[in-house]
This record gives sequence, structure tokens and C-alpha cells, in this order.
Amino acid sequence: MTLYKNETHDEERAFYGITDALLENCTFDGPADGESALKETSRLDIRNCRFLLRYPLWHTSDSEITGAYMSDTCRAALWYDKNISVSNSELGGIKAVRECDDTIITDSRINSTEFGWFCRGLKLSGCELKSEYPFLHTSGLELENVHMTGKYSFQYVENAVIRNSVLDTKDAFWHGKNITVYDSVVKGEYLGWYSEGLKFVRCHIIGTQPLCYAKDLVLEDCEMTDCDLSFEKSSVRAAVKGGITGIKNPAAGIICADFIEEIITDEYGKGSSCKICTKDSCLKKCV
Repeated sequence: MTLYKNETHDEERAFYGITDALLENCTFDGPADGESALKETSRLDIRNCRFLLRYPLWHTSDSEITGAYMSDTCRAALWYDKNISVSNSELGGIKAVRECDDTIITDSRINSTEFGWFCRGLKLSGCELKSEYPFLHTSGLELENVHMTGKYSFQYVENAVIRNSVLDTKDAFWHGKNITVYDSVVKGEYLGWYSEGLKFVRCHIIGTQPLCYAKDLVLEDCEMTDCDLSFEKSSVRAAVKGGITGIKNPAAGIICADFIEEIITDEYGKGSSCKICTKDSCLKKCV
């Protein structure tokens, strides 16, 4: 591999099209303010490099990035990439990952508005993520041990698995399809509206008006805190440990909990076939 070490570059397309290269302790910054430093590249090993300029890694494939620092001025860092792994790095620019295939990010800190849009096969493990609007229209998403703070998260996501994570977010999983969340804390408002095939297993769900207008919704061995006006117009199979603050006009299925503080069945809920119960024996029928 060609070695580039302890270099600083600020020119436009500084390493355009290079392949089979090791970049170590390099910095992309300077008065020329050039963009797209590593565009159309492949088989790169990038170690402990600093990126302060825009669009550094577009159309890059089969490469590894370790110990990178991407500042908030490093906008749209990874776009249209394939088979990229990122580890022990800091991604700080807006729109950091988009339209990428088979990207793995581990043990990294991410602060990026509009993160992870339109990706396929995106995996995060051991990461901290702060993003106002993460994962829009991404498919094949996997998260494990991720601590996320967001707002409009996982909209239109399909075929996702999330494990052992903390998701502090608002309006999460809207219009999502075939998503399963295991052993996680999910905190926010208006969770999972208009979703299909959304499933929570051993999760703690917190926040107002969750899980409405959902199809084929499943909760197994979950807890719910401050969840009023839950399950409106949803088809649901739910087994909840402890209580539910409130349920309103569920459409179909069965909901069981130790206790339910309020059940609203008004004229807009006519025709519902949902069974609601609070007996322990009924919990077994929901699983």
C-alpha cells in the first residue's frame, strides 16, 4: 500500500481516485478550503486522520477508518459509499452518512443532524448518537448498545433490529415496517404511529400517546410509563408488566397489563374487537 503520513492537504480533490493506500495522521484543512479530498477511492486504510473540510469520502468502497476526527465543518462526510467500517471515531458534521451500503460504525461518537438517510445495511454498535432526524428511509438497520438522543427518528425505516439501547427521541418509528426492538429503553412522544410489524421485547416504553394507528403491533414482556392515550386505532398484541396510564380506542387484538388507569372507548372506537384485561392469567395469552 502507498503510505501517506503526517501530511496536511487543503486542495480540491487532494487524493481523488487513489486505491490501496494507508493514510496515517493526516489532516484535511487549510486556506484553500478544497472539497472532496478522497472522492472515488477504494481499499483505503485511514488511521487517526482529521477531516475539517466538506465531502471527504464520496463514492469510496472497501475501506477502514479508525480514530478519525470529523469536525462540524466536515459536512456530508460519507455519501454513496460501499463496504466501509468506522471505529473509535468522532463524526461531527451534518448529514454524515447518506446513501451508503453495508456501513459498520463501532465505538464512536456521532453528532450529526440528518444522520444515516437512505442507507442499506447500516450497523452501529457501542455508539453515542445525537441527531435531530436520524435514519430516514434506511433499510437493513442494526443497532446494539447505542445511546441515542434524537427527535424524528427511524421514519420510514424497514427491516431493522435494535438491541440493548437507549433511545431518547420524539416521533420515532413513524411509518416503519418490520422493526424489532429488544431489551431497550424507548423514551419519547407519539412513538410508532402508522407503523407495520413493529415489535418490542422486554422494553421500557416511556411517553405520551404511543403506538397509535399501528398495524400488527406486538409488545412482549414490556413496561410502560406515563403512556396515556395508548394504542388508538391500532391492531395490537401486548403483554405489559405493571400498569398502563391510559388506553384509547384500540382497533383489534388483545392488551393485558397488571392494571390500567384509564380506558377510553368513545363513539370513535365503535367496531373495536380488541380485548383488554388486567388478570395475570391473561398475560400468558398475549405472548
